[in-house]
Amino acid sequence: MRMALVMSLAWQDFRADSRLSACAVLALVAVIAPLLVLFGLKFGLVGSLTERLERDPTVREVIPMGGGRFNAEFINALAKRPDVAFALPRTRQIAATADLSMPAQDSVLNVEMIPTAVGDPLLGTALAPNELDRVLLTQTAAEKLGAKAGDWLDATFTRQVAGQPQAQHTRLQVTGILPLEAFGRDGIFTSLALLEAVEDYRDGRAVEAMGWAGERPETVQTRVFPAFRLYARNLTDVEPLRVYFAEQHLLVSTQAQTIAQVQSLSRNLTLVFWIIAALAVAGAIAAVFAGSLASVERKRRELSVLRLIGFSTGALLLFVVLQAIYSGVLAAIISFALYGLAERGLNHLFVQVPGEYASHLLIRHYCVALLAVLGASAMAAALGGWRVARIEASEGIRDV
Repeated sequence: MRMALVMSLAWQDFRADSRLSACAVLALVAVIAPLLVLFGLKFGLVGSLTERLERDPTVREVIPMGGGRFNAEFINALAKRPDVAFALPRTRQIAATADLSMPAQDSVLNVEMIPTAVGDPLLGTALAPNELDRVLLTQTAAEKLGAKAGDWLDATFTRQVAGQPQAQHTRLQVTGILPLEAFGRDGIFTSLALLEAVEDYRDGRAVEAMGWAGERPETVQTRVFPAFRLYARNLTDVEPLRVYFAEQHLLVSTQAQTIAQVQSLSRNLTLVFWIIAALAVAGAIAAVFAGSLASVERKRRELSVLRLIGFSTGALLLFVVLQAIYSGVLAAIISFALYGLAERGLNHLFVQVPGEYASHLLIRHYCVALLAVLGASAMAAALGGWRVARIEASEGIRDV
């Protein structure tokens, strides 16, 4: 009952003193709204850049430089690392090509052959080919060949033996077309087994699985790969992987510098925001503190009357704090509305890519901002309004 009465009296007095209350609200709005816009720009800009990097798997790619010698066990061990999302051996680049053509067409297109498997980040929702005669075709190659999913392609693999050109032909079925953003060159994504078969054929060895003739080695040799395809699990895993390979004396190419630039931008903007926020909040607390002091002095007679009729020091202090909280709630609502308008305008002016933001805040950011405003207002009002403890009931009687 007493709490409800104090809340009602504080609200009625807040409304009655509308001009000063409006000044207090607008003073807080002048602090809160710019901070929301600043944080929205920081969160929206850095968030969009980070999401763009995360959506692009090539940013997480680790490319070995120069000719290496890697066995399957080494690459399988890489694939099992917690910071690696995908790892697969690659055959020699010079042997990983094919001449493709559509049936009954004379035009031939030379394409790259890229090994793939389940979990390949470049495939997206496409299923990885798991048979020798199944391939995924890149968009540029599909456009040049006029092929679509389900079509069969004529594939030719050539070699020279003792100066004599030789060739083998096979048919490959297109199981899907990869979008341009996945791979921007002419190529086919196929199983590692097909690339190994083509490499063996071009090295002059027989390939029983394809029925291609050639030399049959007397002993089984362990296959050595010159490179691999590897993608880090997250953006933060790229730099540790680069360091790991450096410790193994392996030179790799990564996008670690690009990732570091975005992370540095995030840290710098965060630092700038908190410096500005600290100065602004300090000013707002000082304003609320001064306002509470002035309010207690201005309403000294009224507060003494409340003490005279039985209100305790705590109730009087609550009266002052509640008025500051009312100002904070109204200021937060107005600031949120103003930020909403600013956000729409900024995103309309500067964003060209759907799904990205120049300025953006989440629901939790609004909740944190509201709690911060109310907490700071209540604390400043409590400090400034503590002088109500010195108000005596006799002051109200003397003024009667």
